[in-house]
Amino acid sequence: MRALLIYPVFPPTFWSYNKILELVDRKVLLPPLGMVTVAAILPQQWEFKLVDRNIRAVTEAEWDWAEIVILSGMIVQRQDLIEQIHEAKQRGKLVAVGGPYPTSIPHEVAEADFLILDEGEITIPMFVEALARGETKGVFRTTEKPDVTITPIPRYDLLDFEAYDSMSVQFSRGCPFQCEFCDIIVLYGRKPRTKTPAQLLKELDYLYELGWRRGVFMVDDNFIGNKRNVKLLLKELKVWQEEHQYPFRFNTEASVDLAADPELMEMMVDCYFDAVFLGIETPDEESLQLTKKFQNTRSSLTETVEKIIKAGLRPMAGFIIGFDGEKKGAADRIINFVEEAAIPTALFGMLQALPNTALWTRLEKEGRLRLTGKQDINQSTLMNFVPTRPIEDIATEYIEAFWKLYDPEVFLDRTYRCFLKLGAPKAKPAFKLPRRADLYALAVIIWRQGFKRSTRWKFWQNLFGILRHNPANAEHYITVCAHNEHFLEYRQIVRDEIMAQLAEFQRQEALTSEKTAIAA
Repeated sequence: MRALLIYPVFPPTFWSYNKILELVDRKVLLPPLGMVTVAAILPQQWEFKLVDRNIRAVTEAEWDWAEIVILSGMIVQRQDLIEQIHEAKQRGKLVAVGGPYPTSIPHEVAEADFLILDEGEITIPMFVEALARGETKGVFRTTEKPDVTITPIPRYDLLDFEAYDSMSVQFSRGCPFQCEFCDIIVLYGRKPRTKTPAQLLKELDYLYELGWRRGVFMVDDNFIGNKRNVKLLLKELKVWQEEHQYPFRFNTEASVDLAADPELMEMMVDCYFDAVFLGIETPDEESLQLTKKFQNTRSSLTETVEKIIKAGLRPMAGFIIGFDGEKKGAADRIINFVEEAAIPTALFGMLQALPNTALWTRLEKEGRLRLTGKQDINQSTLMNFVPTRPIEDIATEYIEAFWKLYDPEVFLDRTYRCFLKLGAPKAKPAFKLPRRADLYALAVIIWRQGFKRSTRWKFWQNLFGILRHNPANAEHYITVCAHNEHFLEYRQIVRDEIMAQLAEFQRQEALTSEKTAIAA
């Protein structure tokens, strides 16, 4: 069987980093880990071709070659996923789809012949058996959560390594918490399942053999969901990194209770983890309680972030506006918290009701879901439900806050304050000559931020301050300074798209009111 794997386009998002990737001659931040894992689960006597449409389009030769087309994607990729399904069907191909978005809303991808839903370790073999019986349609589902120790090594060999800035690996699935808005616990459950340390090290061995020598993102939605197993992994990962001269720099996602375990943070830094994404959401404790994010209410969030920084892990953090019962000025309170905690990269979005979450179910019962307009949920999407305060107020606060957070001078100052406190790395990676593209990127950043912009004095003052007070983190610091090249552009995208959606929402509301008045 000749299988063409297609990964749909991501629209511009907070994590696109397009401007930075252009400078370093990369196309995409991360590869489609799910697709290369699917390829590993499918029969290995099949032939595979993988096209990541974030890198390039599918060629006519590839369409002609394929006997079956397999697609996967998240809700943010919704539009291109549906278009590619239609394109494949127009060409007379058998089409199979899976992944988080089809699993959550299968009826929206019903044009596909096969829906391979839930977790592939169980449903992909069901699909393969159906094909062997000569079936040409089918839906494959399961309520069972697979043991991920059976998951094979992803087919990283199908990837174009030069196109990606970082690689992805997964150690665990699931999260023990119960946040109302989160779909991870719906898709993967609340009991974290982990691979064995030896299993993950084999994946790293394969990446190493293929020549990868850059960053690796541990894609777990909560890396520390099972702290016991994570520590077992880190103990062996430290040895592996030492033996290979630290070829990979890691980052990941974790809950804020990471700060309560100094040993765990130290072990992560020893393994060359240098950044962690935290789901903080809001400094408003009432909102945290309402959304059942109780783990964020047990200690001071500012002190929590400071402990993580001092341990040597740069914080990235997610924030949300639009919770029920939220008081006016929520965005300003988030800005104040981000500044006080010195978090350089703050992912900021309006609350969205994701399908099948507890939030979705509650709002559906209350008749508050708004399922019209833009539905490929990301940071430039207006809320998809009726909030408890005027949506105009929330949208205006959101736009203004996003703009302020990524003001060039504010961003530089916040990043500087973070790196003054950031614990020094303990890993000793082997020296390697920088690529020409990396040197070019450095030159462009220095020109733009150190000469061209009005922030030039701030840039040089802060850079020399880091070189004096925390020189071990100087390279890391410059890299983070470069990130604002993306955010300067993206904040304009956020402003334009949210304002356009808000205007359309207001127009529709006015039409509805007019029709109601006429009917009365």
